[in-house]
Amino acid sequence: MADVRGVAFFVRSSHTNHPLKEEPQMPMFVIERNLPGAGSLSSDELHSVAAKSNEVLAGMDGRAQWQHSYVTDDKLFCVYVAEDADAVYEHAKCGGFPADAVLQVGTIIDRTTGE
Repeated sequence: MADVRGVAFFVRSSHTNHPLKEEPQMPMFVIERNLPGAGSLSSDELHSVAAKSNEVLAGMDGRAQWQHSYVTDDKLFCVYVAEDADAVYEHAKCGGFPADAVLQVGTIIDRTTGE
């Protein structure tokens, strides 16, 4: 998958030969959240955290979107798409979540990259 931040995409309609301009995609971010005991949170506690995140995101008019999170013993690693890092920090502040590192993803690779 190529790095597409800030790039306009052009597609051809099957009915015409005129290019149609699509909106650029928002960049992806990985957020490191230090949360001692994260791996021991109950399903009810995880539900509460996710519900609070969803509540904050609903008020952000699509400027940030949560994709998923990885829960380890003492950290969460969350994947978001957002208009910029400031939107990610705003979400963390409004939700009362730590955001110890917000890293913009430059490129995504997976097993098929090596094929």
